[in-house]
Amino acid sequence: MLTFLDRALRWSSGLMAAMALFTIMWLTLVDVLGRKFLNHSVPGGLEITEVLMVVVIFGALPLVSWRNEHVVFDSLDPFTPDWIKGIQQRAVHLICAGVFGFMAHLMVLRADRFAEYGDITVYLQLPLSPVAWMMAIFLALTAMVHALFVFVQAPRQHAPGTDIEGAAS
Repeated sequence: MLTFLDRALRWSSGLMAAMALFTIMWLTLVDVLGRKFLNHSVPGGLEITEVLMVVVIFGALPLVSWRNEHVVFDSLDPFTPDWIKGIQQRAVHLICAGVFGFMAHLMVLRADRFAEYGDITVYLQLPLSPVAWMMAIFLALTAMVHALFVFVQAPRQHAPGTDIEGAAS
C-alpha cells in the first residue's frame, strides 16, 4: 500500500512540480535570449513564472512530506529516549496535519473570493481562482499525508536516489 502511495505521489505531484520547473527553465532561457538578441522579452513571462513557481512549491509539498525529506532539527535526538521519539514524531505529524489542513481551508476561502471577484493577473488576464484551488488541493493532500503518519510509521529520512523502502531505485 505504501509503495502504491509513493508511486502515485511521484507520478502526480512530483511529476507536476518537475514539469513546472522544467518549463520555468525553458521560459527563462527563451526570455533571456529574446531580450539579448531580439530586444523583446516573452510577453507575460513574469506572470507565467510566478504561477509555475506556485506549482513547483505547492506541488512538491505532499511528496516532500511523504518521503520525509523536509528540514529537520535533530540536535537533541542523541539525548532523547526512543520511546519519546515515537510520541514526538506522531505529535509533530498531528500538528502538521492540522496546520496544513487549516491552510487548505484558508486557501479554499481565498479561491472562492478570487472567483467571486473575478481576480485575474495584470498582463495575461489569467484567472487566479484555479491557481488558489490547486494550492488548496496540494495543501489538503499534504495534510492527509501527515494525518496518515499519525497512525502509520513515517519512512525514515533517506539519501536521495533511494525509494521508500530504502533500496536503490
